[in-house]
Amino acid sequence: MAKTSSIEKNKHRRELVKRYAAKRARLKSATYDPKLSPEEQFAARLKLAEMPRNSAKNRIRNRCELTGRSRSVYRKFSLSRIALRQLASTGMIPGMVKSSW
Repeated sequence: MAKTSSIEKNKHRRELVKRYAAKRARLKSATYDPKLSPEEQFAARLKLAEMPRNSAKNRIRNRCELTGRSRSVYRKFSLSRIALRQLASTGMIPGMVKSSW
């Protein structure tokens, strides 16, 4: 199980991304808008740089929903390989069967 602090930190990042998504998108589009003057584009870049770092989408880490493990997480299930194998072995995931040949 991952540390509770790292799981909570990631939750906080997700909340910040939601909160600042619209403002960040607006500023980002303004930085590349050819209709604006270079000074206005630069001002938009400065405002974008002043925003919290954790409000950027690429700061979010994919974590397992059950254990909080950060590595080898399947996007489709939001589970780590270990948790996925345990649930599949007990038959908790519909349609998933351990292969044998």
